[in-house]
Amino acid sequence: MTNRIDTRFSDLRAAGRPGLITFVTAGDPDPTLTVDVLHALVRHGADLLELGMPFSDPMADGPVIQQANERAIAKHVGLAHVLDSVRAFRVHDQATPIVLMGYLNPIERFGFERFVTEAAAAGADGMLLVDCPIEESGNYEATLKALDLKQIFLLAPTTPPERRRRIAAKASGFLYYVSFKGITGAGHLEQGSAVAALDELRGLSQVPIAVGFGIRDAQGAATLGAHAEAIVIGSALVERLAGAGDASAVDAAVASFLPRIRDALHAVRRV
Repeated sequence: MTNRIDTRFSDLRAAGRPGLITFVTAGDPDPTLTVDVLHALVRHGADLLELGMPFSDPMADGPVIQQANERAIAKHVGLAHVLDSVRAFRVHDQATPIVLMGYLNPIERFGFERFVTEAAAAGADGMLLVDCPIEESGNYEATLKALDLKQIFLLAPTTPPERRRRIAAKASGFLYYVSFKGITGAGHLEQGSAVAALDELRGLSQVPIAVGFGIRDAQGAATLGAHAEAIVIGSALVERLAGAGDASAVDAAVASFLPRIRDALHAVRRV
């Protein structure tokens, strides 16, 4: 069976448009709503899902996602909830790819091989380990490959050229380009610099390129989407979901924002 990430990007290529990847933190705004959030995202335009695994020190994340992690941890959300949420989501959606994004510490405590084996069985399609540099990725590569879990790598504006080439050569599923220096949801997105970097990366990467960090509106999504295979929306979405108290409120929060991003991307024709 072909990995869902590969299938989805193949479908997007055929459609001639960039994809929409959404990031949310498992257990936020409430553990009882995680699966409702995932379905609402797909219903209103998400092509791929990134599900954040709560961690007490998410060093790449800005205040919005840090607070989402804190809320989830305060409600005792851990990796078992992440796995349960993926399983429950798959009951009604067998097609939408799910990437689990997080940090090594809680996974190592759970047991790396045990966790990724259970994640694959639950229906996850890829892993993005924020604090796992390419030099250490070989420790996990064979296990992930055997389970057909794509190992997603981050690449930043500060990444030196030779390192970019090494990461691009090792990437599977898609390559996640961080559009500016800094943490998620913070700082100013300089679109011109990001576009130039994406065009350069296209010559290095054999896998699709997704761009995220700092994309907060339809115009920014469309501009970068013309130069990437997908854009990632995270903090702007998590912010809107924070106050949702039930499934209806979740749907309303997603519906008030995500369709504008979706429609802007659907109008883009990749250059």
